[in-house]
Amino acid sequence: MLEFLHPGPDSKSELIDTLADAEQRELIEPESRQMLEGVLRMAELSAGDAMVAAPRMDLLDIDAPYDELLGLVIDTGHSRFPVFEGSRDNIMGILLAKDLLKMQRAPELNLRALLRPPVFVPESKGLNELLRDFRSNRNHLAIVIDEFGNTAGLITIEDVLEEIVGEIEDEFDDKDGESGIYTLADGSQRIAGDATIAAVNGSFNLALPDNDFDTIGGLIAHEHGRVPRRGEVVQVGGLNFAVMLTRGGAVRWFKVTRAPEDETQA
Repeated sequence: MLEFLHPGPDSKSELIDTLADAEQRELIEPESRQMLEGVLRMAELSAGDAMVAAPRMDLLDIDAPYDELLGLVIDTGHSRFPVFEGSRDNIMGILLAKDLLKMQRAPELNLRALLRPPVFVPESKGLNELLRDFRSNRNHLAIVIDEFGNTAGLITIEDVLEEIVGEIEDEFDDKDGESGIYTLADGSQRIAGDATIAAVNGSFNLALPDNDFDTIGGLIAHEHGRVPRRGEVVQVGGLNFAVMLTRGGAVRWFKVTRAPEDETQA
């Protein structure tokens, strides 16, 4: 009788609609609805959906000089790095940035001794299960492999949590009132997807159209025909926009370099 009088949702989409209705009736807060929806949607996602694609991974070469390794750690701002030997596919361990600093006081230390064992997961591994693994084994980073055993990308516990709570801002993220355009040590630019086209035009002396789109992310999605995924590169206005991070169906960060002349002429 209760089910007849107050029928519950019969599908996930209906449950999401019910949550939206509860928000409108002020039964739950907007942030709570967003998190609940994130939990529901995360159940359908796999490691391959949330990973950083292999071409965009920041890796350390075990044979690189200390100063080179330290420079990359400072430029990227990550706390953990996969370390390879020989080829990028040969991931031999994970280095914590704080462990690298130990070599400043003790240069005799062997970098290999500082490595943590890598964790490998298949692209098909569900994010729910992956989150449980992260919590149980206290690892915060895993290497994602494809069906042939090759490195497909990497995924962190932050990537998984952001599917639930939205983007986790940190000291490297854009702050209110800033343009969202930063110069990296290699001369490339780090540009927020919601940076205005006017700001991009001013930084690169371009004349990209801003009549139909306010943000560079919207313009690039239009030119590409869809929102590009991590690791994809889209050329617009003589620039290569490489996707560094996506969130909520939009690009959060691009790495931008000038396209070689032979590419722009082609």
